Amino acid sequence: MRFAVVQFPGSNCDRDALFAFQVAGLKAELVPHTETDLSRFDGVFLPGGFTYGDYLRPGALAKFAPVMGEVERLARRGHPVIGVCNGFQILTEAGLLPGALLANLNLHFTCKEVHVRVERADLPFTRAYRQGQVLRLPIAHAEGRYYADPETLERLEGEGRVVFRYSGPKGEVSEAYNPNGSLNGIAGIVNERGNVLGMMPHPERAVHEVLGGTDGLGLFLSLAMEVV
Repeated sequence: MRFAVVQFPGSNCDRDALFAFQVAGLKAELVPHTETDLSRFDGVFLPGGFTYGDYLRPGALAKFAPVMGEVERLARRGHPVIGVCNGFQILTEAGLLPGALLANLNLHFTCKEVHVRVERADLPFTRAYRQGQVLRLPIAHAEGRYYADPETLERLEGEGRVVFRYSGPKGEVSEAYNPNGSLNGIAGIVNERGNVLGMMPHPERAVHEVLGGTDGLGLFLSLAMEVV
């Protein structure tokens, strides 16, 4: 399985993602935002950063990048597509995931480690985890507050499409552990088919002890399990 890690103008987590794929034993390659042919890849990773300077709003311009046509094509064909932080914002702007990422309630850029609870362990992104497992992952964003209208939120919860939820160290979910004011403490969701994942915490920054933790490695090992 070979992944494309897309480099937009302003991406700054692309090489972190490349390293994470390599640690998990997966092949990955950096591709520019101008790429119009991803047929040699089996999946796509949209990294964090500040694409196009976050002009208008995060992800609003990136959705028009030439590569996004191919990202949408791979998503429609069932290939795994992952958007982390700014990548998550791009996926919602492009309509590949519902909802939006709004400014943090504290109106500050928040950079720290948080706990997230794994709500589903049956997806290509989470098979190396167990349901209810609590992970410690870094966040770094100013617009990470997940929002959706009440009908969409009810559908996401009813269909079990919330994959990661902010929690305390023991898995307890409360506003005290919600770093940005996301509705229902949502930190990550998938599409109906289960092959497009968006999440605000950065698993690619927690794949080696030298980075301060390895709780993010499970996401990449889960993808590696799909190859077997």
